[in-house]
Amino acid sequence: MNQKQTTIAGRVTVSGIGLHTGKDATLTLNQAEANFGYKFRRIDLPGQPTIDADCDLVVETARGTTLEQNGARVATIEHTLAALVGLEIDNCLIEIDGPECPILDGSAKLLVEAVDKVGIVELTEEREYFEIPQNIHYNDSNNKVEMVAMPLDSYRLTVMVDYNSHILGTQHATITGLKEFRKEISPCRTFCFLHEIEAMAKANLVKGGSLDNAIVIVDRPVEQQELDNLAKLFNKEKIEVKSEGILNNLDLRFQNEPARHKLLDLIGDLALVGKPLKAQIMAARPGHASNVAFAKKIKTEMKRIEKKALTEVPYYNPSDKPLFEHKDIIKILPHKHPFLLVDKVLRMDSTSVIAVKNITADQYFFQGHFPGDPIYPGVLLVETMAQAGGILILGDKEDPENYGTYFLKIDNARFKDKVVPGDTLILKLELTEPVRRGICQMRGRAWVGEKLVCDAEMMAQVIKIK
Repeated sequence: MNQKQTTIAGRVTVSGIGLHTGKDATLTLNQAEANFGYKFRRIDLPGQPTIDADCDLVVETARGTTLEQNGARVATIEHTLAALVGLEIDNCLIEIDGPECPILDGSAKLLVEAVDKVGIVELTEEREYFEIPQNIHYNDSNNKVEMVAMPLDSYRLTVMVDYNSHILGTQHATITGLKEFRKEISPCRTFCFLHEIEAMAKANLVKGGSLDNAIVIVDRPVEQQELDNLAKLFNKEKIEVKSEGILNNLDLRFQNEPARHKLLDLIGDLALVGKPLKAQIMAARPGHASNVAFAKKIKTEMKRIEKKALTEVPYYNPSDKPLFEHKDIIKILPHKHPFLLVDKVLRMDSTSVIAVKNITADQYFFQGHFPGDPIYPGVLLVETMAQAGGILILGDKEDPENYGTYFLKIDNARFKDKVVPGDTLILKLELTEPVRRGICQMRGRAWVGEKLVCDAEMMAQVIKIK
């Protein structure tokens, strides 16, 4: 079933400190039109430059993901994007008055709760996924990172982490669909090890870090002097850990909260591909650098497929003489007005046919589909392709009027865009298997200009009826 694009129903605002810059910022999520995607706007800078949520614009991945475009940067964007993806919001303008998204409580929970207060609205346009066509692998042997995206008709993610720590051990986290994000993933907070804090402080990071927005894991004995120094760093009167475990003995929200947070980061970073994904993602020891590199690899494959689709659009010159005109087609197909849906056939060989259907406003079904917003019905779009396929099967027979073609199955029908009066459909039907015992298996595609509007796999049976 095709799904509509979405945006938020109203403005959502949250404020807080940036984890690494230590600077306060207010972040506002705004409604956006269909096909807008995700964009950040730095409203504190002259001209209010925008920054696309695009993996090709990533300039930093040290303990967070930073984008730069139009002379502006925005850092630690992964939790914000994870919240939008997890709630299946397709379009959003994200305004921010500082260089880094507020860390809030270290998770996406507060953002999700803020969006829930205003709600989500559907738009009229269909959501366009990138469906992983075959396994896409990413490996970083130096950091022992392994990632793979596999074909799947939903979005399922699994993360494995292994920190060589007797406190954490090896952890896994999985979601089988984004419907689980709100409860199972969004509350999971960022974390680090105690031994990492000094190094990050020297690297001018974690200026906004505190025990209110991060989990600090202690996996070695700690002297009191070190605890006193940490108390100063975190502006606490006292810091303690009764035994090796969690600094200040915070309660974890889930036993495997660190692995779940890594999954949250992965969802946010993969939003930078630019389209919602249909895939099974498995990641071992992921981090922001590997997530972004993986996103770039997926985006490269997506662009390759889109470019290939453009080059496969059949050439159509209306002034060229067709192979079959309307008067020829009515002799091949059993259909008659008003259900003959193919206007002419341009080219045909033993395994494929290219045909044309002109969409005019006077066709009868537009009176009810829909008044004020005429759209060519999807069922008729599939039927149009099927009739072109019928011409492919019957066009070489001496007595086509003595044969009937009957649908047996339609699989993987995808409607990419609407078809409206004034459009010209270019149809291409190809046999995917040799015809055996009257069974025909075909792939049908329809374009308007260079835009693929429908793609389907069909099976039909040809029977001699006279």
